Amino acid sequence: MKERQDIWQTLYETAKREYAPAELTPFVCARHVVSAIEAEDGQIFTGFCVEGLCGTMNLCAERAALLNMYAQSGQTRAKRVITFRDRPPYGSGSGMPCGVCREFFYQLNEKNKDTEFLVDYAARETVTLKELLPDWWGQERSQEEEKQTSM
Repeated sequence: MKERQDIWQTLYETAKREYAPAELTPFVCARHVVSAIEAEDGQIFTGFCVEGLCGTMNLCAERAALLNMYAQSGQTRAKRVITFRDRPPYGSGSGMPCGVCREFFYQLNEKNKDTEFLVDYAARETVTLKELLPDWWGQERSQEEEKQTSM
């Protein structure tokens, strides 16, 4: 259990460095939600939320972190994720990815079903993507693709 606590603290402290809420213009805000992802190989990648009033430029912190992970390392598998605003996840739905982020985790790599999302920092309570989205619509298609590439 000690290792798990240490990695969550590391993820929290790494993400916290990105937290700097800002109104870039009267129409765009950023850095009010931050995320850190531990990749399959143990590297940590961060991202922050950017939102524009036009609705076409809204990027959640989790997807930004995933994109950074892929761009910087080529990895698509995430082991652990922490996401928060001004304080670490405290239960009551805090720290949970939105539906678009849940979908993107799955589409990026079906093995992300085992990715742990921190629900409560103090208790180190987590939930997996599979628990958040148990009957992913793309599972069959993903498995068919996997069979074809292994032939």
